[in-house]
Amino acid sequence: MKFAKTVLPMLGLLLSQNALADDGLSGANTAWILTSTALVLMMTIPGLSLFYGGLVRVKNILSVLMQCFAITCMVSLLWVIIGYSLAFSEGGPLLGGFDQILLAGVTEGSMSGDIPESVFVMFQMTFAIITPALIVGGFAERMRFSSMLTFSALWLLVVYAPITHWVWGGGWLAEMGLLDFAGGTVVHITAGVAALVAAIVMGPRQGFPSQPMPPHNMTMTITGAGLLWVGWFGFNAGSALAANGDAGMAMLVTHISASAGALTWVVCEWSKFGRPSALGAVTGMVAGLGTITPASGFVGPGGALVIGISAGFVCYNATVFLKQKLKIDDSLDVFPVHGVGGLLGTLLAAVFASDALGVFSGQGLGGVSIGEQLYVQVIGVVATGLYAAIASFVLLKLVDVLLGLRVSTDEETEGLDLTQHNERGYDL
Repeated sequence: MKFAKTVLPMLGLLLSQNALADDGLSGANTAWILTSTALVLMMTIPGLSLFYGGLVRVKNILSVLMQCFAITCMVSLLWVIIGYSLAFSEGGPLLGGFDQILLAGVTEGSMSGDIPESVFVMFQMTFAIITPALIVGGFAERMRFSSMLTFSALWLLVVYAPITHWVWGGGWLAEMGLLDFAGGTVVHITAGVAALVAAIVMGPRQGFPSQPMPPHNMTMTITGAGLLWVGWFGFNAGSALAANGDAGMAMLVTHISASAGALTWVVCEWSKFGRPSALGAVTGMVAGLGTITPASGFVGPGGALVIGISAGFVCYNATVFLKQKLKIDDSLDVFPVHGVGGLLGTLLAAVFASDALGVFSGQGLGGVSIGEQLYVQVIGVVATGLYAAIASFVLLKLVDVLLGLRVSTDEETEGLDLTQHNERGYDL
C-alpha cells in the first residue's frame, strides 16, 4: 500500500511529462515565460506608473497613473484584435498579415516553439503595453486624456507593430541580421524618438525652463524604480524564450549594467554639483537597463560593465544637453535616457557580441566581423528612429486637428488631475 501511494503518483507524473514532451511543450520554458510575462506587466503597472507619478507635480499625479493604466487596458485589446497579427503573423518584409486577427488560430494547443502560443502572445503584449506608456513621460502634464488615448492607439498600430515585425517578426531587419535581443530598437528608440517629437510639437510646459519643476514624491519614484529593475529581468532574460543559459546570462548582464549605470550617473552629478541625488541614481539605473536591453542576449559580464558605464555617462550628458542647451521640455527625460540609451546599446551590441575581445567578449558573431555587424546595427537604428519620428509627427498633427493635443492654459495651471478626471491624488 505504501509502495502504491509513493510510486504510482511518481509514475503518473513521469507519464504526463512524457506526454507533454511528445507534444513538443517544455514545462520549464513555459513556466519561465509565464513568470517573465508577469514581471514585464509589473514594469508598467505599477512600476513605470509610480516612477513617472512621483516625478510630476502634485496636481498631475493621477493623470500620469491614469494614462499608464488606460494604455495598459487599451493596448491589451488592440493587441488581441489586430496588433499581434500585424507584428507576428506571416506577411511581407514590412508588415505581418491579417491571418490572426482576433487571435484566430491561437488555441490551447497551438505552439510557438516549445511554449504555448497563448503564452507568447501575452508575453509580447506586455512589451506592446510598456512602449507607448514610456512616451507619456515626453508630454507629461500637458496633453488631453482623449488625445493621449487616440495617439497611443494609432501609434501602436502605425509604429510599434510594423517595427516589431521588421525586427522580431521575420521582417527585413531580421533578414539583415540585426541584433536586438529585447527591444533596443523596437521599444527604446521608438518610444524615445516619439517622446522627443511630442515634446517639440507640443512645446514646453508653462514656466519651463525658468521655473523649477521638481518631483513631488521621490519616495514613489524610487519605489517604481525598484519595480522596474526587478521587472526588467523578465524583459531581458525572458526574451530568451527559454529557461537556459541565454536567459541566465541576460539576467546577469542586465543587473551589472543597471548597477554601473546608476553609479556612473551618481559620480557625474557628484563631481558637478558636490552631492549625489536619489533622482540621479534611479535615472542612471534606467539608462543602464535601457542600454543593455538590445545587447543582453549577446554580451558577457565584461561587456555589460562597459555598456553600463557608457550608459550612465552618455545619457547623463544627453539629458543636460537636451534641457539646458536645446531647451526642449521632454518632461521626464524619455529621449535622453531611453532613446539615446537604446541607440547606444544597439550599436555596442555589435562590438561586445564579438568573441575577439578577451574578457569583454560575448557569444560571437558567427563569422561576421564587428564592422559588418556594426553596419547592420546602424541601418537598424537609422531606419527605426527615422520611421518613428516621421510617423509620430504625422500622428500628433492628425490628433491635434481632430481633438486638440494640449489642454488650455487655465487647465494646465489648475492641473490635469482636476481638469481631466475631476479627482485629486491627495486629500490636502
